[in-house]
Amino acid sequence: MPKPNKQDNTSFLPNFCSVDVLFIVVLSAELLAIVLSLTLPIYSRDILFDLAMNSLFIQWISLSCVGLLCILRRYFATLSERKAATISYLLILLVSFIISELAWWSLYVYPNAMIPTQDFHKLFLLRTMGISAIVGAIVLRYLYVQHQWRKNIEAVASSRYQALQSRIRPHFLFNCMNTIASLTRKSPELAEQSVEDLADLFRASLLEPTELYKISEEWKLCQHYLRIEKHRLGERLNIEWDIDALPEDTLLPPLSLQPLLENAIYHGVERLTEGGTIVVKGEFSDNIISIIFTNPIPPAHIEDTHQGNKHAQENIRQRLETIFGNESHLLINNTDEQYQVTLTIPYQTL
Repeated sequence: MPKPNKQDNTSFLPNFCSVDVLFIVVLSAELLAIVLSLTLPIYSRDILFDLAMNSLFIQWISLSCVGLLCILRRYFATLSERKAATISYLLILLVSFIISELAWWSLYVYPNAMIPTQDFHKLFLLRTMGISAIVGAIVLRYLYVQHQWRKNIEAVASSRYQALQSRIRPHFLFNCMNTIASLTRKSPELAEQSVEDLADLFRASLLEPTELYKISEEWKLCQHYLRIEKHRLGERLNIEWDIDALPEDTLLPPLSLQPLLENAIYHGVERLTEGGTIVVKGEFSDNIISIIFTNPIPPAHIEDTHQGNKHAQENIRQRLETIFGNESHLLINNTDEQYQVTLTIPYQTL
């Protein structure tokens, strides 16, 4: 099994080199320029000119700060959160001071061929540095709180995932042991294969919940699980695969698909005397991966006496949302005869 891709979310500072962050900074700076322009006296002679000058000045400071933080991103990654926040804040103030001085001498002094009063210069610096200090503190505080909020969500999702994986369903383990014991007497080769399949399932459960690995490895894991169940259910269990459309290098968290197959067997096929067929279909369009699991279920009046883990699907949904955000979905659609789960994730590769 290849080494999974582990995401790095250790720093509360975002990647200031990314286009998304740059767009947000430019948009926020422009909104600040509009607000400052609207606070000018209503008898201002040219509000559009004031807006243009405020926009130029604020964008100058904002883009310079973003560029400096982008250049120093690797250095900040080596610092503690407190040091990174302090140095970032001081850099924002330093950049604001330098650009304020440059703007003052280029826009106020030389065009007028005169030097304004020292008091006006101090007032300009005080106003600029005050706004920079307040806005910088608010932005860094927001980034830190957002980072802590995301870490808490990941911690909760991780703990739930670890709890789910640390107690593999007793019925599954019990059935596996019985299957292996029966195969040991009549087919030692199949018993050995079942032990290896079970070992692979346990090995996958030890991976970190936020790690990503190729979907081809997840399909192999599903095959290991299905071989074990096939020994137990025999001809009652059938699988129809329609996943050729899915790229094999798609990345997803470990054990995202196998629990859905397990639910389809445990709450569907196993409860039917004649068994049934589970249909697994994959769709790929506009860089979106969709995997649909469809299984038969008994009539509604037949009570489900199986006491499985009812939180497996919710656990998968939360893990996907933690890693992929709003781009992932886990939708359930059931009728009187069928139960269908659709898993949707964005297409990502190494």
